[in-house]
Amino acid sequence: MEISKQYAVQMRGITKMFGSFCALDDINIDIKRGTIHALLGENGAGKSTLMNILYGLYQADRGEIYLNGEKINIKNPNIAIENGIGMVHQHFMLVENFTVTQNIVLGSEITSKFGILDMKKARAEILNIVKKYGLEVDPDAKIEDISVGMQQRIEILKALYRGADLLILDEPTAVLTPQEIQDLIKIMNNLVADGKTIIIITHKLKEIKESSDVCTIIRRGKYIDTVNVKEVTGSELATMMVGHAVKLVVDKEPAKPDEVVFEIDNLTVKDERKLDAVKNLSLKVHKGEIVGIAGIDGNGQKELIEAITCLTKCESGTIKINGVEIQNTTTENVIKNKVSTIHEDRQKRGLVLDFSVADNVVIEKYKSEPYCKNGFLNKDEIISHTKDMIKQYDIRPDNCELIPVRGLSGGNQQKVIIAREVANDPDLLIAVQPTRGLDVGAIEYVHKTLIRERDKGKAVLLVSFELDEVMNVSDTIAVIYAGTIVDTFKQGDVDENTIGLLMAGGKRNENSGKDS
Repeated sequence: MEISKQYAVQMRGITKMFGSFCALDDINIDIKRGTIHALLGENGAGKSTLMNILYGLYQADRGEIYLNGEKINIKNPNIAIENGIGMVHQHFMLVENFTVTQNIVLGSEITSKFGILDMKKARAEILNIVKKYGLEVDPDAKIEDISVGMQQRIEILKALYRGADLLILDEPTAVLTPQEIQDLIKIMNNLVADGKTIIIITHKLKEIKESSDVCTIIRRGKYIDTVNVKEVTGSELATMMVGHAVKLVVDKEPAKPDEVVFEIDNLTVKDERKLDAVKNLSLKVHKGEIVGIAGIDGNGQKELIEAITCLTKCESGTIKINGVEIQNTTTENVIKNKVSTIHEDRQKRGLVLDFSVADNVVIEKYKSEPYCKNGFLNKDEIISHTKDMIKQYDIRPDNCELIPVRGLSGGNQQKVIIAREVANDPDLLIAVQPTRGLDVGAIEYVHKTLIRERDKGKAVLLVSFELDEVMNVSDTIAVIYAGTIVDTFKQGDVDENTIGLLMAGGKRNENSGKDS
């Protein structure tokens, strides 16, 4: 396709190598101005790498970039910003104890002629942007006090405040509730209506269908196709992405629960502000059963998991694994009692980013045989085990055992954690947002893994903000609201609307089983 001013961005022959690994192989892409253009691909396919090149964080080994028909050399993010390109990264870059306004103006401060910060003028400009695009943000709130969805709006505001006409959103719906996703789509549509162009990197086929005009598919660093979203189905997109048909609904046999493995009784846990985040919560998980906790983020899930894993203290109540109380002990004791956890925040809780993939795979058992002999690490055994995990879980690149784990894509970091925790052979596997940032092929594999562990007689506790995931994978669904389990159902006994109503604090009609 010819270079033209009708395109906000055109990238030609983009090639990027990391050592001997080819992350991008001669990629061409055209982004039409005033559209929402989705970039779809498996974990490690090269989507974020391509956009990091456009934003100036990486430099291509070969290839050219054109903005509005003009060739440009984007050596760093400052040049990208100067040319109207903004990027909202998957992991937000905000100062938690700063206000919204302070975060937005940081690095682009408005000052008087005497060099004094003019926060009043900055705040007024921010409010104008908020009103124009329906962002509904409090400029005086502190980042530590607002939801993840609101933090994402702050990142969008930061880019708009700096004059972005082209906005790159990297996995923007990965941590959002269903309502927040709908709100984001409205905001995106408002931006496009004002002439902005949006590139959205995502694995979520449903959101592509709801939000995007055009979709480009990349597989293993190679361009596959660009399609009109209205003309393809979600299944067709999935097949193009992974190269084979993918089941979007989980196949599983009915559960055969046995004795109780895990039990919580009247648990109360305070949050960082010393308020009750978990209130007299009780829950049981049986051997051979997946219990899914459905709830909107911020209803005590974080504090519940931190109490179970002894990252925080309980005020009252008990937590038992195989009849043994583990509350208020240590994380090491929890692991010794055969509890494995896939934490929600993979970078803060799940990994040591500067350690190698191999070190992260054995980090919970490096003191034990065969990984340690006579007080010395058995490197050969560690590397051999890691290579097995890389192959089994399709972690990419496939020779990454000695690479620092921060060098992997977010989805492949998640695979490292899942591989490690399942390999620990737990009696209770806790999976918190286990498919966050994963492509449909990897999601299918994770769901099959959870069901396989269940069928081996393990107890599985699933905590997810994806209601579809909870309803699809769980045998028992427990709805959490305001720190309490408000109702429990067997799979198939209740519809999505009823659960959604309970998640929002409503009540169901006991006679009809329908919403009230």
